[in-house]
Amino acid sequence: MSLTDQHAVVLGGTSGLGLATAGLAARRGARVTVVSSRADSAERALATLPTGTTAEVVDLTDSALVTALFDRLGPVDHLVFTAGEPLALTPLADLDLDAARRLFTLRYFGALDAVRAAAPRLRPGGSVTLTSGTAGLRPGPGWSVAASICGAVESLVRALAVELAPIRVNAVRAGVIRTPLWSGLPDADREQLYAATAAGLPLGRIGEPEDAAEAYAYLMEQRFATGTVVTVDGGTLLA
Repeated sequence: MSLTDQHAVVLGGTSGLGLATAGLAARRGARVTVVSSRADSAERALATLPTGTTAEVVDLTDSALVTALFDRLGPVDHLVFTAGEPLALTPLADLDLDAARRLFTLRYFGALDAVRAAAPRLRPGGSVTLTSGTAGLRPGPGWSVAASICGAVESLVRALAVELAPIRVNAVRAGVIRTPLWSGLPDADREQLYAATAAGLPLGRIGEPEDAAEAYAYLMEQRFATGTVVTVDGGTLLA
């Protein structure tokens, strides 16, 4: 399946995994719309993405705005959800429950609501690709919230694959990737995390956004995969 003349909407498509995925989809012939909550981020993304890419600025935690977005966009072939604010590793003793709820609001409920709004607009043969992470299967200390979100998203993928069939619903399970996701950590801590992770991986390096983008593109193009999670982790689950 080619992405030529397909309309791909990438929520969170102005940085990190989403930006790399949007760029790859556009280079493979898709008409791409990227969505961000920040106008400045959308402007920066458009300056780097192929000509013809468009951007929308929408708060993905506002259900009415998400519905209006897909009303404006009309028919869609592929929905990719990579939106998420920076993560912070939090020991259970220091847990801020309101902060944990906010993470779920965007990363889980935001994804669920986006699929709700987009589903009536998805053309036959279309797809939905959500985002998970290896923390769901191999968490470490401080990962309770992030691991919970990953597990919830992967369960959601399986449920939606049944409910929305024959629309395909899948997810990418990413390991540690060099993206703004980690910008909430102090610089030294972030680099230490990257180095320690790379040292323990079979491939000897952390991931780059382009590594994950290949997986998102594969799931858009692969017509016989649904309810699945593609792991892109450099061997994290083996280490």
